[in-house]
Amino acid sequence: MLFDYAAGMAMASKIKRYWPLLVTFIVAGGYVLARLVLFEGDVVALAEIGTQFSEGDPAGTEGYDGQFTYYIAIDLNPTTVREKLDVPAYRYQRILLSMLARLLSAGNTAAIPWVLLAINLVAHIVGTWAVMLYMEDHGLRNWYALSYGLWVGLVSAVGLQLHEPLAYGLVSVAWLARKRGRFFTSVFLLGLALFAKETTIVFWFVFLLVDLIGKRDWRSAVSWIAVGILYAGWQVWLWRVFGAPGIGSGGAQSTPFEWIPLMGLWRIGFESLPALALFIVIFGPTIFMPVIWAIFKSACEVWRKQVNPENISLFVNSLLILFLPFSTIREPLGLLRFTSGFVLAVLLFSARNKLHKPLNYTLAWIVLIAVLVNG
Repeated sequence: MLFDYAAGMAMASKIKRYWPLLVTFIVAGGYVLARLVLFEGDVVALAEIGTQFSEGDPAGTEGYDGQFTYYIAIDLNPTTVREKLDVPAYRYQRILLSMLARLLSAGNTAAIPWVLLAINLVAHIVGTWAVMLYMEDHGLRNWYALSYGLWVGLVSAVGLQLHEPLAYGLVSVAWLARKRGRFFTSVFLLGLALFAKETTIVFWFVFLLVDLIGKRDWRSAVSWIAVGILYAGWQVWLWRVFGAPGIGSGGAQSTPFEWIPLMGLWRIGFESLPALALFIVIFGPTIFMPVIWAIFKSACEVWRKQVNPENISLFVNSLLILFLPFSTIREPLGLLRFTSGFVLAVLLFSARNKLHKPLNYTLAWIVLIAVLVNG
């Protein structure tokens, strides 16, 4: 009886500590389950397959980005799968998720969409776990990890067979590994993240910059340079195979990054003033105002010669959002997915500097999960 009581207390203690992971799993898993019910159990349909590429019908439906992840996992051969990709090099550069699904499913076509789903769900939970431990390492409440775990850009990506959960999950674990002195583990994981999604290159650049200029740690910088050379080689290979490098501002019908801050947002007004007003009401206090705060706050830290990865990461991730392409900003889910890196950077920065108010503010981002109701 005493043993049962002790075991029960131990279990209760674990639940108390890991409840943010449980909540993240319930919400992300619930979203996936809801979509499966919507599509009557057809897991392939989660990828939003469009007939333009599935049937080669130019007048067909476009579908969504997850379909390209699925197509590549089904057929890794770049010369044959390119016919099912809107911008082949851009899509194929995100090879990691598709390759893992192919390997873990042992080439079983029917299993691949389920494996894609499982990888993303596990990666998202692991990423949330890493953020939770990072908070605990700084003496903070672990529930702040929910700002990452319930970020709509990541939760939606789990249910849409997209790359963000794996990419930023790897970045989160890499960041934690670096903080705990496991440098080469950090290098390896962040190197993998580059092949999950190209937007994680921001975090690679930050580590390189800090080690090369801030710390003048040449041995560490060489490791990051080696990762950069490897990734550059990958881009060269894509160029040779597809006729263009993968790095770009988006898929078909994408527009370039803007030169004027927030011009991508203001362009919405050229098409519809009510739409612009709605974007400002929803994303003004949740994204664009925090971005302005983050640029100012991180710049002040750098001015005080606090050159560390958290400060630089927040500054660079924030700055990128100001110049986002119109094609990204005009699509709410595209904006929220891209902002996943910013969300992670805010949490890391606020934890390192023990800024409770910004951390409390990030919890308000959870309300954006309501976007999924219309998804």
